[in-house]
Amino acid sequence: MNIESLREHCIDKPGVEESFPFGEDTLVFKVGGKIFLLTSLLNPISFNVKCNPEKAGLLREQHAEIIPGYHMNKKHWNTVYYNQNLPDLLLKELIDHSYELVFSSLPKTTQSNINVSNT
Repeated sequence: MNIESLREHCIDKPGVEESFPFGEDTLVFKVGGKIFLLTSLLNPISFNVKCNPEKAGLLREQHAEIIPGYHMNKKHWNTVYYNQNLPDLLLKELIDHSYELVFSSLPKTTQSNINVSNT
């Protein structure tokens, strides 16, 4: 996976917006106004994604490329280094999991508006 395929995978999801709220070097993806992934454009070798705490711990034990989220809540966020050692399928699963966690936390009316506007 590279930064272009990462971006494409994120923006293909319903209701996703990309922005630069932390400066021009940090690309942020949100659904319903809430962040589900962020990455550096200066050194695009990792991204931060939200993760179920139990799953986050298991992933960190199984993969040296997955660590507690840098500058994030360490319980709920992982930093994932996508340096060719992790398969793209796993990377996409981690992105999808983060998106689904954030989407499911949105109010039902927001979820409905996202589903309606992207069908």
